[in-house]
Amino acid sequence: MRHYDLSPLYRSTVGFDRLFSLLDQGTPGAGTAQSYPPYNIERTGENAYRVTMAVAGFSEADISIESRENTLTVKAEKAAADEGKTEYLYRGIAARAFERRFQLADHVEVTGANLENGLLHIDMKREIPEAMKPRQIPIGRPANGPVQIETAAA
Repeated sequence: MRHYDLSPLYRSTVGFDRLFSLLDQGTPGAGTAQSYPPYNIERTGENAYRVTMAVAGFSEADISIESRENTLTVKAEKAAADEGKTEYLYRGIAARAFERRFQLADHVEVTGANLENGLLHIDMKREIPEAMKPRQIPIGRPANGPVQIETAAA
């Protein structure tokens, strides 16, 4: 595993504490990368994304999706009522409980989710507030001397 020294960046940046702490933490469980359930992350538009997870054997009632503080959490647990009804000779479709977390960038909001054909699709969109969008600042020169600031008299 490589270790990067980020201390020079701490000295010259403001407001990136969250990003640096994520980099310092690394990937949780990097030595034992979780592979269940398999998933894809795709860009569906300029500011639109989709996470697709293979959740065969789970119903909508078994899955919960939560978005909180830039973290998307998908949890699934098979209902206990299904156990014991069927005797399996071979069980190749995994239906074990899981919890998968995704770190979301700022201003990324979950817009919807649907389950179809054993695939859970979670759609997201980045909505940058109008105040944070780039804007052109006109360069002006006062016609008569320095700029005077007018104050409102009470």
